[in-house]
Amino acid sequence: MMQLTNYRGRQVVVLGLARSGVAAAKLFHDVGANVVVNDKKERDQCPEADELTALGISVVCGHHPDGLVTESTALLVKNPGIPYTAPPIVEALRLGVEVVSEVEVAGQLSPAPIVGITGSNGKTTTTTLTGVLLEEAGLKPLIAGNIGRPLSEASLEVEPDGWLVAELSSFQLKGTTDFRPRIACLLNVAETHLDYHGSMEDYVDSKAKLFENQTADDISVYNEDDETCRRLAASFKGRAFPFSVTRTLKAGVMIDPPYAAIRPAEDEAEDEEDAERWIVSRDGNGTERRILRVAELGIPGRHNAANALAAIAIALAAGAEPERLVEPLRAFRGVEHRLEYVGTFGGVKYYNDSKATNPMATTMSILSLSSPLILIAGGLDRGSDYMELLPIFRDRVKGLATLGETREKLARVAGLAGLTDVKIVEPVEDAEQTLRRAVQEAAAMAEPGDIVLLSPACASWDMFSSYEDRGRIFKQSAHTL
Repeated sequence: MMQLTNYRGRQVVVLGLARSGVAAAKLFHDVGANVVVNDKKERDQCPEADELTALGISVVCGHHPDGLVTESTALLVKNPGIPYTAPPIVEALRLGVEVVSEVEVAGQLSPAPIVGITGSNGKTTTTTLTGVLLEEAGLKPLIAGNIGRPLSEASLEVEPDGWLVAELSSFQLKGTTDFRPRIACLLNVAETHLDYHGSMEDYVDSKAKLFENQTADDISVYNEDDETCRRLAASFKGRAFPFSVTRTLKAGVMIDPPYAAIRPAEDEAEDEEDAERWIVSRDGNGTERRILRVAELGIPGRHNAANALAAIAIALAAGAEPERLVEPLRAFRGVEHRLEYVGTFGGVKYYNDSKATNPMATTMSILSLSSPLILIAGGLDRGSDYMELLPIFRDRVKGLATLGETREKLARVAGLAGLTDVKIVEPVEDAEQTLRRAVQEAAAMAEPGDIVLLSPACASWDMFSSYEDRGRIFKQSAHTL
């Protein structure tokens, strides 16, 4: 990736509007590039188009025009969600035109070092908590990326002596070439997004690009409990700084005494032992620091303990003093739509976990809750058979209300698990009413002392514009039972 000023007078195609496309288009326009923005959506569905047109930027909506990408095109900056099978991208690759996401642009612009955080699950919680820890340590973080704010936009505002903390998806990382975070973190790897990547190999390779350009001066944080993370770590060029909830490490952040490698189905005793478990950091040179007890964390569950360890490892790697991390770790209560307590109605607790868009995320959330549980699940069908949910359905779920494209698949797995209280919610007038009906069905199955959990194990795009929209409707539905 060349410096932005080298694109003055040259054609840059920005594919896809939304916030990241707008940010990229403005950046290249400001340095004098001839920017063309293209979005397949109709003009009335592209509210950002007027803003760019007013700046003199060419915007084409409604289709991908012939000749959008030519031999004279210097660069194509794509929205991360647009597949590589889109005709302009296919043509760009055929002509040898470089194709990047705006994350690559941000990497060239940021005056501050970058923390890059990726993984199949836990990215938003870990990124948010990392920002909190760095802020409390006086290290001036600015959070952006997949968490909502375009990274290239934030790169213009971060202070040079601060940190740009980036949540990064596999879609974003696939479109990078020279992107180099000072601290890179891989939380875990689970099968997801195969409809976009085409194979698990491409998905894992995209995640691994976060570490590709690191040097011995950089730090690689990874999950020692995850088999794929351990395998990839063997090729990391940065200084390894692992974290683990089940292993004792020579260097890294861990729990002492560690959890069992496999969490039992009935684990109340394990939860009680959290009062005796400490989060510990070791620097590999014999120095050990006890930070706080696991029971003191403000977010529940073993998976959130792992997220906290990752955030602590990043904060320590960035130079935070361990004692300054204790209070924010106690105070942090998580993020919206991620195992979010909604309220108790009729003696039943309701939790919104709409951000659980794959089976692993749903499994971890269910394991974090000990009461009898009614699950609401289902959504976009990406080809999974969901059989990995069978043990958790059998051991931890009392009833299931299932909706969306995967409703029949999930009901089948529930039947194989021996669940008899299963409600398949067929579509009604609109997506909102369908989810409201699912909440009503789950409420009818629940008894005082039970939990109703929305944890879909699927993306939202078959019915909703986003997981946030899905979670918002669930919360409204619970409050109006």
